[in-house]
Amino acid sequence: MKHIIIIGGGAAGFFAAINCAENNPDYSVTILEKSSSLLSKVKISGGGRCNVTHACFDARELSKFYPRGEKQLLGPFTRFNPSNTIDWFHARGVEIKREEDGRMFPATDSSQTIIDCFLGEAKRLGVKIRMQTGVEELRIAEGGLRIVTANNETINADAVIVTTGSSHSVWKMLEQLGHKIIPPVPSLFTFNIKDERILGLEGLSVEQAQVSVINSKLSSVGPLLITHWGMSGPCILRLSAWGARDLAAVNHQFEIEVNWVNKDFNTVKETLKLFKQNHPKKGVATTPLFGIPKRLWERLSTTIDKRQTTNFADLSNLHIESLARELTASRFKVSGKSTFKDEFVTSGGVDLAEVDFRTMQSKKVPNLFFAGEVLDVDAITGGFNFQAAWTTAFIAAQTI
Repeated sequence: MKHIIIIGGGAAGFFAAINCAENNPDYSVTILEKSSSLLSKVKISGGGRCNVTHACFDARELSKFYPRGEKQLLGPFTRFNPSNTIDWFHARGVEIKREEDGRMFPATDSSQTIIDCFLGEAKRLGVKIRMQTGVEELRIAEGGLRIVTANNETINADAVIVTTGSSHSVWKMLEQLGHKIIPPVPSLFTFNIKDERILGLEGLSVEQAQVSVINSKLSSVGPLLITHWGMSGPCILRLSAWGARDLAAVNHQFEIEVNWVNKDFNTVKETLKLFKQNHPKKGVATTPLFGIPKRLWERLSTTIDKRQTTNFADLSNLHIESLARELTASRFKVSGKSTFKDEFVTSGGVDLAEVDFRTMQSKKVPNLFFAGEVLDVDAITGGFNFQAAWTTAFIAAQTI
């Protein structure tokens, strides 16, 4: 009998264990979980609904949602993609539904459905689950690996799959085995901004803004949300993910330029001139254009002229140019970050160059496999991080 050990009782760990046990009924499969809880990230994800995957079924398009891992995941996604994920859960009695934005959830809208599925399958297949069993050492042994637990127990394994996410203690163990660990930095965070133009406007959003980081190539387009602490929304989160390392390097102190309407300066200027010509008696501050929320428009328009009763007829060409510039190139100072809800994601982990993504096996240590966020792989929100976990776990299990 072969002994397979999975270190980490999260999403990737359970998916790997279940597939290992199903493929090889005569293997002994054991999950070692350091804490007293299982699948904690699954439980809180998607606001407690569990964003299982995303309705992007083309491997090449899917891989583009990963700031780190795009190239490496392309091959794996041809073998196990969101379509396979949906089929996998369907075969186990869990129906997955698609929402308008492409995110996919269990039809019950409850993460407990996914947790119950994993626990039920693990029990059915005889997967052993050991809680509060931390790993202190991981050593190469003849024919496999040797694990030493926190209570000094020695466990011999024919293969080990590491699925511990952003565990610094496990990363340290892997370094001792010769693996390079890319230092972790936060990804998926919101921008802390204190500025009178957005103060008190929390909850307002624009559908299509363009945000760029000054003095960099970082830029993102999408919905932008004003919050109590600054700015969030898909546009900001995408920017934080792709700029994770660059923004950490400046201690999250930088300047952004916001194009609230995602149109160029000249187009906006000419639109304002035409509106002045056609509606001269309209009040500037009280006539929002370009789909901008009324209160935000009032702030932006009065930035260039404090007289809120000004009509369009009173605007000089200089005023119009100033307003066009405010709409297309507002500058804000960012002074820190805030975690996006409870779904903290880090960029960093096992160097991808040291992993064979055809098998998910270490290139440094035979019989050592990786799945999920223990790798230097991360994605934007929308079910993509879970999909990477399912895919890498499935391939590791198939290889074993």
